Amino acid sequence: MKIALFGASGMIGSRIAAEALSRGHEATGYTRSGSPLPDGTVTTTGDLADETVVKEAATGHDVIVSATGPSRTGGSHEPWLAAVQNLVEHASGARVLFVGGAGSLLTAGGTRLLDSPGFPREYLAEARAGAAALDLFRSAPADLDWTFFSPAPVIAPGARTGSYTVALDTPAGESISAEDYAVALVDELERPQHRRQRFTAAS
Repeated sequence: MKIALFGASGMIGSRIAAEALSRGHEATGYTRSGSPLPDGTVTTTGDLADETVVKEAATGHDVIVSATGPSRTGGSHEPWLAAVQNLVEHASGARVLFVGGAGSLLTAGGTRLLDSPGFPREYLAEARAGAAALDLFRSAPADLDWTFFSPAPVIAPGARTGSYTVALDTPAGESISAEDYAVALVDELERPQHRRQRFTAAS
């Protein structure tokens, strides 16, 4: 499988690249800065906000994976959401798997985590941007074969166990390692179970 991976140099993106390569897939990593990527990744410079780049990625690969995210340094989230909108509009007809946030997941009572009492204020703006990205996919053109993959509320580097539990809109557990998240994502690429749907995974 030929994978176009945006955000390939990040904590999650680099692990997705490594996992995909370990299974014999081809990964082209798109970065804005040309940062180093896992060995075996084809490195190219490209921005998710660039219409031409997205169209070329869609036609030249079997799937686009976006592991980008909104600013965590206090910057505006509007440029990132515009880039997500660009992906939704210009990857029409392609398969897209989007690394989303956990804030839009629902509690047992149906409240979004980001709207729950005690949700960390420092992550609120980022979580709202992630929820807006999910809305963009849910209103995407019918010919966009998308999957939005939210991690468990806590995701961090850790062990690759190869074991995880999935759910749809309610967290499957409290945490997952970035390595097992990558396992679950590549499993979804190889054996799609959540087309035009959001799902989540936890260890």
